[in-house]
Amino acid sequence: MNKTFLASIALALAAPLGAMADTPSDISALRQEIEAMRAAYEARLQALEQRLKVAEGATSQAPKPEAAVAQPPASVAATVPATSGGGANSFNPSMSLILSGLYTRTSLDPASYAITGFQLPADAEVGPGTRGLSLAESELGFSANVDPWLHGAANISLHADNTVSVEEAYVQTTSLGNGVSLKAGRFFSGIGYLNPQHSHTWDFTDNPLAYQALLGTQYGDDGVQLSWLAPTDRYIEISAELGRGRSFPGSDTGRNGAGMTALSAHTGGDIGDSHNWRAGLSVLNAKATDQALNATSAAGSLVNNAFSGSTRVWVVDGVWKWAPDGNASHTNFKLQGEYLRSTRDGSLVYDVGNSNSTGAYRAVQSGWYVQGVYQFMPNWRIGLRTERLNPGTPDYGINALSLMGSGYQPRKNSLMLDYNPSEFSRVRLQFAQDRSREGRPDNQIFLQYQMSLGAHGAHSY
Repeated sequence: MNKTFLASIALALAAPLGAMADTPSDISALRQEIEAMRAAYEARLQALEQRLKVAEGATSQAPKPEAAVAQPPASVAATVPATSGGGANSFNPSMSLILSGLYTRTSLDPASYAITGFQLPADAEVGPGTRGLSLAESELGFSANVDPWLHGAANISLHADNTVSVEEAYVQTTSLGNGVSLKAGRFFSGIGYLNPQHSHTWDFTDNPLAYQALLGTQYGDDGVQLSWLAPTDRYIEISAELGRGRSFPGSDTGRNGAGMTALSAHTGGDIGDSHNWRAGLSVLNAKATDQALNATSAAGSLVNNAFSGSTRVWVVDGVWKWAPDGNASHTNFKLQGEYLRSTRDGSLVYDVGNSNSTGAYRAVQSGWYVQGVYQFMPNWRIGLRTERLNPGTPDYGINALSLMGSGYQPRKNSLMLDYNPSEFSRVRLQFAQDRSREGRPDNQIFLQYQMSLGAHGAHSY
């Protein structure tokens, strides 16, 4: 409301009052004038409220920047065509950089790392990594709304060996309605609890043994994902995926059809003001053809095998969180656990390039972990994780004598302490006793830092 309008009201009121009208006709005229001004005032107020609603509606559809972005000069901004996304800044994606460094000390040589009773690809990212100082997985991220209907994101991983890989690069719908969302591109599968999460959000330096042995640490693929969030008070989300099948336990063979399918369902909710939970069930199906695997023979030597067939992995996950009256800033506790069960069925070529003995192969293997993380005071957390694997009793067919295992069950215990000066920085110390190799315990110490630069979106539950 402008000052001229207010001044006119004041003058109109002051003149009749100063004259002290003394006839009925003057009083009637004064009342009519007041009513006319009141009507004009209300009409102007309603017009301003309508403009505010329109502005708020446009803002809600515009991409919300997570970090301050420098405004271009007025002359440049004027040349950029206006969009429904909110002007020139809608062309600037949110950018983030996660810097991570690591010091690793182990009592056994990481180069000889293996998980007894499990066959894994030679390039599987398992074990403690290299000794000494190294660049841990750092990550460069971009994200922005493409238009009112699509959102795009990409995450580029920078590895310690100076290699670069595309971790995720996808587009996702934003306005299909009814809780439905479609994602297409490269992304981490939504199975389980930890699998969709980026490594800088993990509560421990490494992923559990069950993920390493049965999913190659983390399952990502090129494909599409359709998810539905139910419009209910209780959290219910269901998703289905169709993918190329390029990652372990599948293999990339350039097939025309899908090499991977996945289904997952999660539900959760609040219990009072201080507790909440989430639980889920997922299944992943993957195909492999001549998948190169490293294995240890019955004689204890390293051999190269090749698997062709199908793999089905079931994942049961659960998380419970506690924070006094819902305020997690001072103290909170998180308990989580997952159980993974893998069934591989097909044929196995034993000792490729030498014996080349082909036989039937079937293996049912499983693993689990349970961990708790307690923030005992602002900025400080302590965590404990225990885990175990069960190699089962694989059926190697005619290769049974060459690959007969001992039934040893790998296990590991980890203790971590981390300090978080802010939500953008963390320093973590972790101790672990890794008994993945039968008869050879590995005592491990990790000292890690993580720093977040630029846009910093909210983490998943």
